[in-house]
Amino acid sequence: MNDSPTDLSHAQWRKATRSTGANTGCVEVAANFPVVTAVRDSVRPDDGAHVVPREAFAAFLSDVKAGRYDL
Repeated sequence: MNDSPTDLSHAQWRKATRSTGANTGCVEVAANFPVVTAVRDSVRPDDGAHVVPREAFAAFLSDVKAGRYDL
């Protein structure tokens, strides 16, 4: 990934499917960029976002689905 910041003004944020109801720890993901995925706290969106390479985020999701984390 290059050192230039990603312009998130065109991010299409979507809330994680498990971020509903009484769960106040909501996560939003913007995956509409060609090489990065952005993740932010939907309760505090103005605090910024973590921007990671798409491949890294895909690997993380795969690990979560495989149960590799104690969630």
